[in-house]
This record gives sequence, structure tokens and C-alpha cells, in this order.
Amino acid sequence: MMLRGAIIGLGSVAVHGHLPGWQARRDIEIIAGTDTDAAREGELRSRFPQARWYDSLDALLAGAALDFVDICTPPATHIDLIRTALRRGLHVLCEKPLVTRPDDLDAVAKLVSTNDRVLYTVHNWHQAPVIRKVSELVREGAIGEIRGCAWQTLRTQPAGSSESRVGNWRTDPAMAGGGVLMDHGWHVFYILSEWLGRMPTGINAHLETRRHFEWPVEDTATVRLQFPAATAEIFLTWASDVRRNWARLEGTRGEIRLEDDTLVLIARPSEIEQRWPCPPALSWGSYHPDWFGGVAGDFVAEVTGRSAVRGVSLAEAFLCATLVTLAQESSRQGGVPVPVPELLGLGAVETTWKR
Repeated sequence: MMLRGAIIGLGSVAVHGHLPGWQARRDIEIIAGTDTDAAREGELRSRFPQARWYDSLDALLAGAALDFVDICTPPATHIDLIRTALRRGLHVLCEKPLVTRPDDLDAVAKLVSTNDRVLYTVHNWHQAPVIRKVSELVREGAIGEIRGCAWQTLRTQPAGSSESRVGNWRTDPAMAGGGVLMDHGWHVFYILSEWLGRMPTGINAHLETRRHFEWPVEDTATVRLQFPAATAEIFLTWASDVRRNWARLEGTRGEIRLEDDTLVLIARPSEIEQRWPCPPALSWGSYHPDWFGGVAGDFVAEVTGRSAVRGVSLAEAFLCATLVTLAQESSRQGGVPVPVPELLGLGAVETTWKR
């Protein structure tokens, strides 16, 4: 079954991440594209010469016979684009963060259900080799029950933007919905929740600016997530002198350490250490075309009915949007703990995570 898709937004993520991924598939045909900058037509043509360029979204939706759209625009624009596509009966793949406000998800979830369409977020860090290996070891019970987690994302600045001539949207709170917390915390929230196999019950956070005072968003976030039987300590910054990702999982029978492109397993009580190289490093690059293939495959599986479970990505987006908002509120209140409400539909996700 050949699915016909269109790209909405031809910025750096689309050009360097999505287009190569779609080009590698034989069950997908990208037949159209649009962007507010007409000069980006050449980026689409370079990968898909037969694709038709449209000067507006309305023209694209009126002129192209589509099965899905791939939204690669800045976060604040997602909600209107998603609504429009779902109302036209199209499936939607959308870059993260899916929305900048949790309330927006209620409306689109109803459209997903009413129109029986797939709304899928690009949670591409699930596909990183080192993340996949950690997930495999956790599912196998290699370290027993997890009791504690630590995560660090260190960057010297936010990822660049093809709109750099008019400023980076990641540092515009109206467009991005926040700073480093929204940009990187979103990924950490869905990864750690999967590893622990449960929804968090509480969160507290401190958002601050340590270096980049020219931006009206935080460049550093310190977050604590409370789970039923574990605590996760998270540190995210754009104000580091190095670029690195590091994590540690403490379990009842051992420890897993993620050291950017290397995984270390220490069994207890023997203290026997095993190491696996898992290139590329988690901190390498910003567009991750090699990770997009797995996202595209899972999206297509949901669209075509080949996926055993439908809606996991959308449920994860509900969780991430909720946690970002609660962390921002906790910080506004001086870092006080805030309870995480039960979110409908996420019980099934917990079951999927434990498989």
C-alpha cells in the first residue's frame, strides 16, 4: 500500500531529518510540500523532484490527493495545522512538542477519535541505539526494579534554526512554549516514564537563566519526577561548556549507565561490568535522520493497521505536555512539589511500556 504524503514546513529538521527518512521508504510517496518561504521549494525538489509545491496550506489541501501530512513547523503553529489536517480526514505526523499547551490536546484527541485518524508525534529519541539498548535491558530485568534515575542533557546553546536570519524560534517563548525544558525535557519525560513503566505521581522544578540572559526563556532546568517506587533527577542546560548526555538507572540488582554513545551495565552483588558501544553519541547532531526511520515505520504501521497498539504516541504527548506545564508552574511557585493528575488513556500505555 503506497501512502501519499505532504511536508508542511521545509526548515532544517525537515530537510536534514525527515526528507532522507521518507526517501528511504518504498511504501511512501511525498507528492507535495509547502512553506511560508517559497525559496525552500528547491529543498523539496532535491529529494522529491516529482513533488508539487504549493504556496499555501489551503492550496495544498485543495490540490493534492493525500493520505497524511508531516508537520515540521515551529511548535506554536502545530495546533491549527493539526486541526485543519484532521478535519480534512488526513493522518498527521508532527514534530515535538506536539502542542505547547495540554488543553489543546483535548480538542485534537476528539478529532482523532471522530475521524478515526492517526496523530503521531516524532518521539525520535526512542529510536536512538543507546536508548533502545537501555530499554531492552530494563525489559529483561537486568537490574531488577528501578529505584532511582538521573539524567543530564548538556548543551552550549539551543539547536540552530533555518530562520536564524530573523532569530531562533527556540528562544521565543510565544513560538516555542518555553526554553530548554520544552526542547529537551519533553524527550526525557517520555523516555524515563517508559523505563520505569509507570506514570509519575509528582513533579517539582527550578527554571533559571545561567548564561544566555539575552533570551526571554530559561537556559537551565532542574527537575525532580516522583514515581510510585522511584525518583528521577533531571538536569537540562543550554549553558554548559560541553555537549554531552549522561544517565544512570539504579535498580535492586544493578546499575545501568548511559555515557553518550556507550552503555555500561554493572550487576550486583558481583560488580561484574559489561559495556556496549552504541554509536552515534546521543548528543551528536540535532536532526537525527537515522532515528527518523523508526518513527516513520511506527507511524505507517498505525496508519495501515499493522500496529498491535494504537495511540501510544498521542498518550505520551499528553503526558509530556502535562509535565512541562506542571514543571513551569512548580518553578513559578519556587519549586514546590506539584501532583501529577491521572490522565485518561495512559493505563494502556503503561501496559505497552512493560512489554
